[in-house]
Amino acid sequence: MTRSNHVPEIPEGKRTHKYRFFEILPAFLSYSAVILLFVLSLINPILGAIYLLIIIATTLVKAVGSAFRMIQGHKIMLEAEKVDWAKRLNDLEDTHAAYEKRRDENDKSYGFDEHVQNLRLLSALEGEQALKPTEIYHAVIVTAYNEGLETLVPSVEAVRDNTFPSERIIFVLAYEERGGAKMQQVAKELKQQFDGVFRDFLLVKHPDGLKNEIVGKGPNLVYAGHHLAKYVENSGIPKENIIVTSLDSDNRMSKKYLDYVAYEFCVRPDRQHYSYQPISIFTNNIWDAAAPMRVIAVSNSFFNIISTMRPHVLRNFASHSQPLAALEGMDFWSKHTIVEDGHQYWRSLFYFEGKYGVVPIRVSIGQDAVLSDSFWKTLKAQFVQLRRWDYGASDVAYVGNYLFSKECKIPFWQLFPKFVRLLDGHVTLAYMSPIVAFGGWVPMLMNLSTRGALAFNLPNVVGMIQTIAAIGLVITVITSLKMLPPRPARYKKNRSFLMVLQWILMPVIAIVYQSAAAFYSQTRLMLGKYMEKFDVTEKVVKND
Repeated sequence: MTRSNHVPEIPEGKRTHKYRFFEILPAFLSYSAVILLFVLSLINPILGAIYLLIIIATTLVKAVGSAFRMIQGHKIMLEAEKVDWAKRLNDLEDTHAAYEKRRDENDKSYGFDEHVQNLRLLSALEGEQALKPTEIYHAVIVTAYNEGLETLVPSVEAVRDNTFPSERIIFVLAYEERGGAKMQQVAKELKQQFDGVFRDFLLVKHPDGLKNEIVGKGPNLVYAGHHLAKYVENSGIPKENIIVTSLDSDNRMSKKYLDYVAYEFCVRPDRQHYSYQPISIFTNNIWDAAAPMRVIAVSNSFFNIISTMRPHVLRNFASHSQPLAALEGMDFWSKHTIVEDGHQYWRSLFYFEGKYGVVPIRVSIGQDAVLSDSFWKTLKAQFVQLRRWDYGASDVAYVGNYLFSKECKIPFWQLFPKFVRLLDGHVTLAYMSPIVAFGGWVPMLMNLSTRGALAFNLPNVVGMIQTIAAIGLVITVITSLKMLPPRPARYKKNRSFLMVLQWILMPVIAIVYQSAAAFYSQTRLMLGKYMEKFDVTEKVVKND
């Protein structure tokens, strides 16, 4: 790992013309995709129809592929949760002996054959590349702003209940000074409650109003990261042996998560060049959330499951783990964006000059669906959360500016496909839903004076294709029911029926929330009205 590598940062203040071009590009393409349907339909209804059918056919192919990966990914997630990762991690203490013992076993559990191959390869390694599991430490940073004990205690308990030895876990509560006296008191009570559970329980208060920082999670993480690095240095623990996991206040990790990450960390000789990405599942409070929020929460959960089935395009999202030495080398996370999680992928990729990857960790970290103290506040809070996520379109300019610069140290044909996928993902998210929902009527409405059969029958054709695509929705509904946690006693059985009925809202939600939020964020970028404040999603907890 080269500590001298330069990591480009998001510019503060005025942007260059090239940077502004890439900031405008996502919105320009998103709006153009919709406008083009009207223009082509006006020129010739057949052109409009062909354009629409190409878009819908592409959507259908993607939907079929996503449904397949979702089923496969959900099955693998369940299998990975059953694996004794602590046992596999222990095998790495003496890889030669473990290989001789395991190679003839008839174990059909997830990844066992790969585990045997890892033992065989590691038994041949000598020197610095071989790392013993007992030399590994985990540091878990939980960020908090104004959350209460009802939210934070279950998250800390989930870390405590991990199968990884607690004496090698350093817990860091990174809380905001702007959270006020209440947050300060919550932090003190948490330390008192969990004092002695971990190797140490560190409280790190991020001061308010520091220079060159946005108001958001990223600066809090960076401040806590520097504090952690000093603590580790004073403790004499090699920084190369520490894995840092960043969590939101409502995140509840699988009890096998830390062992799983430690295992994947150990079996990679170039382990510093990776981050480790779990599956974020928004089901902590799914029974309490309103129907529109439940649909969005489950859809996002499925997206994260599907992403783990495509490791070559997997990027950091929400909670993730990364070695402390690598983090310190790149000055931790960014302090200049409200989407520090996805942005961290690009910072790491640039820091390691393209020699960087994300390892899927196929166990879950539970998160809350959006829930406020009233229905209308919840609807608003959901849109605010989605527009913040969709502001990841700002990375288009960050990546494009670096790609087309003399400072770029990554081969063009390695980075360019990643840039195209990034751009396409954000543009497609914006324009796809409204075109699929209403595009079938455009060629006909733009040519009412003509008698083109294709234009007038297009709504029926589109309807037939949408009916076929509904098969994917059925698969989604069935799989979503399998993911539900036990129904709380405060709800009757008819609540389960609503979990099925809620999916009739999917078309409306796709347009009102997902597409509109994407257009909103991209338009802000296009106009140079940057989002520089992290709007914290309210987390209301209901109890029986």
